[in-house]
Amino acid sequence: MYLKVFVTPGARREKVEIHPAKGGEGEMLILAVKEPTSGNRANGRVREIVAERFRVTLGKVRILTGHRSRAKMVSIDS
Repeated sequence: MYLKVFVTPGARREKVEIHPAKGGEGEMLILAVKEPTSGNRANGRVREIVAERFRVTLGKVRILTGHRSRAKMVSIDS
């Protein structure tokens, strides 16, 4: 399964919202994470949140595109 994710790093509070994706295809996950972008820590937290939300192990969540961007495409293996 593929999921569009938009991330705000360095937020005061973590927040998870689900919105319909533009174009009407699926959903988009909007995340605010406390971790900064340095050391790839925000991306690691994004993977943790997605794994918890979809009840899969961390190893099944991969960031496909947007490693250095706020807009990401995430793959979740079942």
